Amino acid sequence: MPLTISSLPSVAPLDTSGSSSSQAAATPFKNVLDNAIQEVEGARTNANQSINQFLSGEGEDLHSTILASQRADLEFQMFLQVRNKVVSAYQEVMKMQM
Repeated sequence: MPLTISSLPSVAPLDTSGSSSSQAAATPFKNVLDNAIQEVEGARTNANQSINQFLSGEGEDLHSTILASQRADLEFQMFLQVRNKVVSAYQEVMKMQM
């Protein structure tokens, strides 16, 4: 199950008054991150189940097993690249002088 852009929740405008807590601002990103991790983990679980069913001869054909495995790998690689971009953006923000 790929994470589509339409499934991302809307983000409220940034409150520059300083009255909101950092915990409230971190919650939407945490939810998006948790959902993405769960989807990647679900794809990995589905691929493992498909491989086990194929190896035990329970009706899984080779094509669907390979597709499930490749889908899990692609989802993980995409998640890893997004994580790398987020870390890079965070490092750039931390380098800024105020």
